[in-house]
Amino acid sequence: MSSKPPRRHPTPAVRGVNPTPQAMASLRQLFDSLSREQKRNQDLLVSLAFALRGFTNLNRFLELVPVVAARLVNVEGAVLVPFQADGRLWRDQLQAVPVEPCQELLRRLSGFTPGQAAGFGTEDSQLLAMDRLVQRQLPKAGMFATSVVARGRPRGRLYVFDPDGDLVWTDVHRRHAQLVADLAGVAIENDQMLQEARRHERVDRQLSIGAEIQAQLLPDRCPVIEGVDLAARCRPAFQVGGDYYDFIPTRPELIGRRRERGRWALVMGDVMGKGVPAGLLMTMLRGMLRAEVLSGLPPHRILHDLNQLAQEDLAQSHRFVTLFYSDFDPRTRQLRYANAAHNPPLLWRAERRSISRLDAAGLLIGLQPEADYGLGEVRLEPGDVLLYYTDGVTEAPGITGDRFDEARLIRALESACRSGEGSQGILDTLFERLDRFVGADRQLEDDASMVVLKVPEAVTLPSVRSHSQL
Repeated sequence: MSSKPPRRHPTPAVRGVNPTPQAMASLRQLFDSLSREQKRNQDLLVSLAFALRGFTNLNRFLELVPVVAARLVNVEGAVLVPFQADGRLWRDQLQAVPVEPCQELLRRLSGFTPGQAAGFGTEDSQLLAMDRLVQRQLPKAGMFATSVVARGRPRGRLYVFDPDGDLVWTDVHRRHAQLVADLAGVAIENDQMLQEARRHERVDRQLSIGAEIQAQLLPDRCPVIEGVDLAARCRPAFQVGGDYYDFIPTRPELIGRRRERGRWALVMGDVMGKGVPAGLLMTMLRGMLRAEVLSGLPPHRILHDLNQLAQEDLAQSHRFVTLFYSDFDPRTRQLRYANAAHNPPLLWRAERRSISRLDAAGLLIGLQPEADYGLGEVRLEPGDVLLYYTDGVTEAPGITGDRFDEARLIRALESACRSGEGSQGILDTLFERLDRFVGADRQLEDDASMVVLKVPEAVTLPSVRSHSQL
């Protein structure tokens, strides 16, 4: 390796001529002009962004888009063709400058037949056809076209043009036009989200009203019935649900103690589905059933007549109803019942310390016009517990994906009954078990309702010896 320093090549002398004062002045003027143009473009973009941040009227904002695009590119004309959410051409929001020379173009665009079809904005061939239409209307214009996109979806088309066709399009011009198109896409998407939020707000208000009305229709508290202790709770999956339970006096004219000793109807039902439609049908069914109860007929006849009355309304809604209807006589502790394909209530027999189901043959309400229903009867004894429930309880999914199912409900009921708790304690225990199974932070998929009826255990007084035995 050589230790000699590298050879330096002689630098040739630069022959330069000092610029003249006129050239320096022209250069300064050009620089100032470019600076002013850049400042103007920045101000235009800032103004458009500020309008986007605080706009409340989409139409006013979209009117600015072609104006700003034309000024940024330093041309006379620009056209904005926005698309609706479903991809159709948004005829009401077509914007253009200058307005008068572009009237015929806007008229042609408004009548562009393919643009009226849903999904038009995603069809490249149709967009090319629209580009050709615009070009035919401006045959001499130099034109740049770009898509308006928001969240990966096409939301329109922006055309920037020079009527004389003399402009040389630069990358800066294209970037400016694309930036304006992007801001327009954001504005269109924001407006749609705002409209959706307003619709959801209106729906939420309506749901709140519906939930309030439904809550008023369900019993706010359990009635006092001689010889039994009652507790009930409904937990809808949504604000409005399709579960239904009720306590109906068969002789509502009675008051006071006579009312407590009279026969009562105890009902548990479930409209297939959830949300507002199910809630409305439940409300209708409640009115029909309460009217039927006044007839004084036995449970199987009441279900038969109710099925006849509700047939037409349920058929039109394509929904069906499960319903367990029972009536209880406090004087005899006799419970009569009929079942329209509802979950059979669970009966805890205190003497035998076992659980059985109360069931009777019967089809869904609204399924068949001339359906017959079986009649069952049972006498309740002191300590017995009867649990009415809907399928939202047994079909509730757990953290592992398993269902709560009837077997788990039976075990939970057996444990609660063995503890000697009253009806409210039993009900609280069952819902606690259900919540623990589902998970504290998880919502039920379906409405869940339970009603607990308990016959208090007989109180045995201690024997008292007579004075003669002392």
